[in-house]
Amino acid sequence: MALPTGTIVDLTLLLAEELPCTWPGHMPYQQKTFNFFEDGGTTEAHLQSHCGSYQTRWLLIDEHTGTHMDAPAHFLPGSHTGIDGASEVGDITAEHVPLEQLMGPAVVIDVEFLLDAEMAPGVSPAITAEHIRDFEREHGEISAGDIVLFRARWDEKHYRTGLDGRAYAHDGVILKTGPAWPAPIAETLDYLTAKGVRCVGTDGPSMGSAHDGGGVHLAGLGNGAVFIEALGHLGALPTRGADFVFAPLKVARGTGAPGRAFAFV
Repeated sequence: MALPTGTIVDLTLLLAEELPCTWPGHMPYQQKTFNFFEDGGTTEAHLQSHCGSYQTRWLLIDEHTGTHMDAPAHFLPGSHTGIDGASEVGDITAEHVPLEQLMGPAVVIDVEFLLDAEMAPGVSPAITAEHIRDFEREHGEISAGDIVLFRARWDEKHYRTGLDGRAYAHDGVILKTGPAWPAPIAETLDYLTAKGVRCVGTDGPSMGSAHDGGGVHLAGLGNGAVFIEALGHLGALPTRGADFVFAPLKVARGTGAPGRAFAFV
């Protein structure tokens, strides 16, 4: 397979303890130095050379940290579980998502205008199927194999260090005191998956809304689609013409996996 040509645009958020890279309430992301070149004190911590003169760090990381993929198993119980709603779709864990499902022509739908809607704190503006149809009337039909990406520039506005980063997800999800990112409703995912779309991305922290995220996950993942959440820098992509790629970690039995997202423009 020949690689696409053009400029490579990195669409991946930076992972750091001081950034809001973990879903509020989940295990926070951590990275610590395990082995340093030599014993010594620093302003951050006491570093030791346990194993020789090199540096390595360990990570504590949720599957849904930073820019990551949701596999169907995230919301659909596997066929072996006996849980209500169990199905073979729920057997699709991270390592079973084919790489070809995670690459294809990018269709970037701008939804930033929805942030102007009068919404209660902690309630996401809805991306509806009619919004998609409006887009298609102007920019052409969405086809099977297209990668649909929702661009609200949410990362540009709120992916910040320290307390400033609480506006990214914490204030809207936990405290219900701040605005929330635009999110599609279940009908929107039904519309897209009926057209053959099998990968949908967003620069919000979740494809689901801040106030009710379950329905859209069941609709999209339940139809065999996967989500790429917490993308960054979608403003660097044209509406059409870029080739999108997401390369997840191959996590056994994973409900999702972090990875690297990029596009050829």
